[in-house]
Parts: sequence; structure tokens; C-alpha cells
Amino acid sequence: MAKITFIGAGSTVFMKSILVDILLEPELNSFDIALHDIEPKRLKTSKIVADNICKSLKASASITTTLDRKEALKGADFVIVMIQVGGYEPSTVIDFEIPAKYGLQQTIADTLGIGGIMRGLRTVPVLVEIAKDIMDQCPKAWMLQYVNPMAINCLALSDFVPELQYVGLCHSVQGTAADLARDINEDLSKIQYECSGINHMSFFTKFEKKLDNGLTEDLYPKIFKAGEEGNFGTNWDGCSNHVRYEVLKRLGYFVTESSEHFAEYTPWFIKNHQKELISKFDIPVNEYIRRCKKQIQEWEIQKKDLISKPQKEYNKSVEYASRIILSMVTGNQDTVYGNVLNKNFIPNLPKNCCVEVPCIVGKNDLTPQSVPPLPMHLANLIQTNINVQQLTVEALKTLKKESIYHAAMLDPHTAGELNLDQIWKMVDELLDAHGSMLPVFK
Repeated sequence: MAKITFIGAGSTVFMKSILVDILLEPELNSFDIALHDIEPKRLKTSKIVADNICKSLKASASITTTLDRKEALKGADFVIVMIQVGGYEPSTVIDFEIPAKYGLQQTIADTLGIGGIMRGLRTVPVLVEIAKDIMDQCPKAWMLQYVNPMAINCLALSDFVPELQYVGLCHSVQGTAADLARDINEDLSKIQYECSGINHMSFFTKFEKKLDNGLTEDLYPKIFKAGEEGNFGTNWDGCSNHVRYEVLKRLGYFVTESSEHFAEYTPWFIKNHQKELISKFDIPVNEYIRRCKKQIQEWEIQKKDLISKPQKEYNKSVEYASRIILSMVTGNQDTVYGNVLNKNFIPNLPKNCCVEVPCIVGKNDLTPQSVPPLPMHLANLIQTNINVQQLTVEALKTLKKESIYHAAMLDPHTAGELNLDQIWKMVDELLDAHGSMLPVFK
């Protein structure tokens, strides 16, 4: 009997989504499921929710919980990681409030920018310890890695634990494909696409409709028209897609990550000396803070509903985890988009980076696919983000504080707003504020 371990299972809502996906598959719904978290109350809630899901779906899965990570990992075949190191308080609040003192505004701050750098510095050491425990307790297991900052985390895993079998997973590619299909009023099931880049900055190089005669129709003209006419909807969280359609207009390709994310990966949209851009492009400054506060305020009601009102019907999410597990167990081939070390999969991006590319999944195997070189301007834009990711991992490898300064200096948004003295002082203040949550840098 195969075993699936959830690390960070106290993230009850996300755990529920992935578990439902798994238990809706007849071939998977009798597996052993181990839930682990470091917070006992949240873990207890997740256990009740998981038991309710099993009961509602008439699944025979065995659900166990433990605060002991090694015990949870023992004998696992798949490890789904969904942790957040430092939580909303104190870490996320620190990542927003200190930069704001220097005039640096952020939207999500979990991928790039100074917030992404700090999140990477505190998250990678924990992920590496989890990876080492996997190599000790279940060395043949696959880590399905959902934790941000995705590219920094995955690049670091490849450096620190190179023997680990992992893939970084996100819903931005398949979620954006669904958004585009909606915006141009097309059936997603009839659309085929090609996409590549880095997590949160991949681009659709093809977006086509399969025709009955076996040919295909390029759907990009319809996407351009939707942008020109302003005929597009919001993303999954109700935020405007204005930034992404502006990027399409300027770069000629549609980016996978939402506008509120993408706005802080470049120097173009959030500017103190051009505050009108924020309203013009509907940019939700401090959006992640608002989401966190809302989740905290509504958690008790949500928890009560999750525990006392089991759903009668469940639908699959767009997440890839269950599809990967199903293919690896049954051998039925599937294709997903995953984040992996670049081994010339995208030839005009550096090898020392993490790329997001199509991956073919089969029996006990996941094989990243090589794709054509990206258009030069897209590769060069992506490189501005890779610079920050590489330097953040370098700081963790060498424990030299200088690499943190350099990462912040080369971040496009930070460099577009602050001078060098401000950047260095901000980094020092952030390191002091996070304290023992971070490694000790020289």
C-alpha cells in the first residue's frame, strides 16, 4: 500500500483541496495518508476534516497524524510539502512593514523582491532539513514541492540535496490557461498550448484551438482583441488582470502569473513618483496582507464549517499533485508543468536556475521536456529575476551577507525605487527583525 505524507498539513484548506483530488481517484483512495504539522491545534482540525472527506467519499484511506516529522515520513512514497516558515506574524508583516518605511511598496512579496528574498532565506533551511529527512526515512520518495518562493526553493534543493527526487508545483500555468479560455469565450478542453520560463514568469509561446479537421487555429489574435477592448475578467481572487494584458501589448506574449504578482517583478508598475500607475493598472498594494487578515478573521467560522458541515459533493482542483501520483502509480502517462533545475531544458536560460517546463509523468518517473529557446526579450526579462534567485541561494550557501545586499540591489522593483544606502539599511533592518528565523550571516 502506497503512502502519501503531507508536511504542513495544518494548512487545512489547501490540504483539503489536495486530499480531495487524491481520494477522488479510485486507484488512490485506499492509500495511507500521514498528516504532519508543528502546530497541534491546526493538525487536529485537519485530521477531523480529512476524516470527514474520507467518510463523504466512502474512501478507505487510512488517515494518521503526528507532530514527529520523521515518523510521518517513514516509508512514504510521496511527500507533499506546503509549509510557511514564519507565518503571517511575525515574518510576513516584517517583510511588508520595513520596506514600506523606505518607500518600497509590495503586493504579494512571496516570490521575488525584498519580501521574496527574505522568505527564501528563512524557508530554504527548513526545506533542506525536510529533504534530508526524506533521504533518511524514504529516499525513493518524490517531493511534490508547493512552497514559495518556488524558484529560490527548488534551486536551493538542487544545490543542497542533489540526490532528492522533487518537482516544484504551482497552478499558474493551468490556471491562466483557464482564464484566457474564459476571456476569449473558448472551450478549454479544445485548447492546446506551449509554455515555458520560470515560476510566476512563464509565457505562453503557443495558444491554439484544435479544429475538427485536425488543424489548429492560433488564438492569440483573440487574446490581443480581448486586451484591446478591455474585455477580460479578474483572476481567481478577484484581482484585475490589467497588468498582464498591458504586458501582452508590450511584449507580445501572455505571462502566467497574476497581475498583482507580476507588477512587483518589474520596475514598470509600482512607482512612488508615479502613483497614478497604481490606479491606472488596478494594482492592489499590500494585497497579501489583506488576504492574510481576511483569512485570520474568517478562520473560526471557516473551521467550524469544515468540521461540522462535510460536503456532499466534491470537485477536483487544478492542482497537479494527484495527477502526478496517479501516473506514477498506474503508469498512465500525463503531462504537467513543473519546476526543475535547468539542464538545458530552456537553452537560452542559465543552467544554474530553476525553470518551469512541461514534464511527462509515467511509472515512478517524471521527465522534464526540452523546449525551444524563448524569444530573446522574454529570456532577458526572465534573467532579471534569475539574478535575484541565484544570489539569494548563494547567500544561503556561503552565509555571506554581501550576497543578500547584491540580491536586493539587482531586484528590478527595489532598484527602481531605492538608492544603494537605502537598500543596504533596509536589508540590515530586515535581518535584525527576523533574528533567529534566519541563518547567521557573516
